[in-house]
Amino acid sequence: MLNTARNSLFDRYLGISRLLAGQLDFNSIIKAVAEEISHIIPHDHLDVCIKMLDGKYHIAYESGLDTAWSQHPPALLTGSPIRTLLSGEVDFLLSADACTDPRFHFEGAFSSPIIELSLCSRLHVPLKVQGDVIGALSCSSQQRDLYTQDDVENARAVADLLAPYFFALRAAEQAKRSAVIETQARAREEGLRFGALKLTEALEAERQRIGMDLHDQTLADLTRLTRRMERLTALPVLSGDALEPLCRAMQQCMHDLRQIIEEAKPTVLQLFGVAEAIENHLERSVRESGQPIGWKMADDSSGSLRDLNPTVAVALFRIVQEAVNNAIRHGQADNIMVRITKSGQSLCIEVEDDGRGLADLKEMVGHGLDNMKTRARLIAARLEIGRNPACNTEGGGTRMRLTLPTDHPILAEG
Repeated sequence: MLNTARNSLFDRYLGISRLLAGQLDFNSIIKAVAEEISHIIPHDHLDVCIKMLDGKYHIAYESGLDTAWSQHPPALLTGSPIRTLLSGEVDFLLSADACTDPRFHFEGAFSSPIIELSLCSRLHVPLKVQGDVIGALSCSSQQRDLYTQDDVENARAVADLLAPYFFALRAAEQAKRSAVIETQARAREEGLRFGALKLTEALEAERQRIGMDLHDQTLADLTRLTRRMERLTALPVLSGDALEPLCRAMQQCMHDLRQIIEEAKPTVLQLFGVAEAIENHLERSVRESGQPIGWKMADDSSGSLRDLNPTVAVALFRIVQEAVNNAIRHGQADNIMVRITKSGQSLCIEVEDDGRGLADLKEMVGHGLDNMKTRARLIAARLEIGRNPACNTEGGGTRMRLTLPTDHPILAEG
């Protein structure tokens, strides 16, 4: 008779194993095995609660009587009536009348379903994988004092069958959730970057408009005023010596305005492209510095710069422009090298100098460096600024390296 009972129990365990095969979510597993488990452990309500990976929250899946436990989103473990089991403090919970058992009722406990549905007899065992508690199997009955220690052992055996499946499903659900979150975050980032690029494009267009207005109106007015003052110097009533400083100031004003126009509207960039604009800016900046600075420009990009989105091209030019200005004004470099290369699906621009190094540079041009980083992020480029490894001077020099993934989809937007 005993052997017959054991064989029958073993068959039930095999039945549970067969029912588990092919199930792909928590609810379908519970629905599939609930009836087979009822032949081993009678119950009016069956549920499995699974701990989330953070260890702070859990979620319930149930069969039989419907309760509020499975209708709520993940809840804090601290409010679970079986928190001592889920935390590993006890190895099982067995109650003859859970409606009055103080272990299930404490301040903050979500135990109302026990009272509402008169879930008197309750049996709880942990779901364990490699010694870690990942959840709990719970059987409840509206009949008082139904379960015994033998039921606890049978429930352990069932839990051992269920635990690996629930562990795998939890990992799969977490991976799916992480993938969704990552995809959403990436989409938000791309959306923000696209919007920022459009804003940058609009700002550049406005800068160009201002540049043209300055050229067509303000600079023309100043030119006429200067010529008029030059004619006034020929009159005997006025002293040429008195007006000469004024003329010099006006000439300087026109020079400054031309600089503003060039900054706002880089015509070389528009007409000839990024490489030519960088070389033009490098040559002009060195010349106007009045310092004997050696410079060199090498473009080995095989014409890749000509295919860039106009907004991206402007951003690249601005970043290199800032790096060159830093090397001349703050780095006090004797030599500057700009190198443009293409490798696979990446375009790389390097600005190297033999100046005072990065420490002084950070102190003097913090905002400029921040602007460079912001522009790089907007075009999905990686910006690296550090010591120049090719420099043997005391300051160590500075190297700015900008790497642009040319296959990035946002860079193709016109």
